[in-house]
Amino acid sequence: MIFVAGKSGQVARSLEEAAVDQGLHLQAYGRPELDIASPESIEAVVMAANPAAIINAAAYTAVDQAESEEELATKVNADGPAALASVAAKLKVPFLHISTDYVFDGSKASAYVETDPVGPTGAYGRSKLAGEKAVLAANPRAIILRTAWVYSPFGKNFLKTMLSLAGRDRLTVVADQFGNPTYAPDIANMLLGIWFRLEGEGEPTPEQAGIYHMSGSGSTSWHGFAEAIFEEGAKYGLPKPEVAAIPTSEYPTPAKRPANSRLDCSKLKRVFGLQQPDWRDSTAECVKRLSQMGELG
Repeated sequence: MIFVAGKSGQVARSLEEAAVDQGLHLQAYGRPELDIASPESIEAVVMAANPAAIINAAAYTAVDQAESEEELATKVNADGPAALASVAAKLKVPFLHISTDYVFDGSKASAYVETDPVGPTGAYGRSKLAGEKAVLAANPRAIILRTAWVYSPFGKNFLKTMLSLAGRDRLTVVADQFGNPTYAPDIANMLLGIWFRLEGEGEPTPEQAGIYHMSGSGSTSWHGFAEAIFEEGAKYGLPKPEVAAIPTSEYPTPAKRPANSRLDCSKLKRVFGLQQPDWRDSTAECVKRLSQMGELG
């Protein structure tokens, strides 16, 4: 059984669906049975499940709110994951942990590789970087996967927000922040793909363990992403508003966003033979699915 920490988030819900499709026994845990913000309670829950692998898809992701709740963000994004990693080490099973592009300051001109210097500019990024360090300290055989710009048919995300605004005549979207839009079902497939490659081998080898980047292939700006979303929505009858490009300075937020969130994912392909689809294809797939679900707009 694959134990997933996190139940209601985009990745956890995508993992549950993917496991059904692939015939895997996977169980997602959330509150009240598992509270990632209470690290002292985690070991008993995981030990009782006796899993063959642990995936941490639980996180504090309210980037702006974290500026005033850094202690809570750190408890959820660092202390809880460290407890999960420690249990995985005791059980000698794979531990996969999701991290973020926010560990970087965004000043690099090209895509980030795993060995680039980190330097988070806000509380959320600091809490996630603390999580990476705590996880590897508790379990040197852990696998950490940094991703970015996550969206899906579930919950709240940029793609669904844009579609909900399709009826407006004109929108403004930031055009000087660049990254890799990443579809949560693609993340789920990557995580399970890693599990398949580790299955029967127990913990990852020292060569397999460590930090990876795992985001959609290709990059764009938030403005470019919005334009692509509306182009897909128009195929299903949604109006296509004018999308005006603006600089970050015209859209101030409590937390500073990285200007460059692009992640180089070649290590994941080199070690595990895995690569995410092009972000445009996944965007089209997500909009199509929302249409089929009757949830466009």
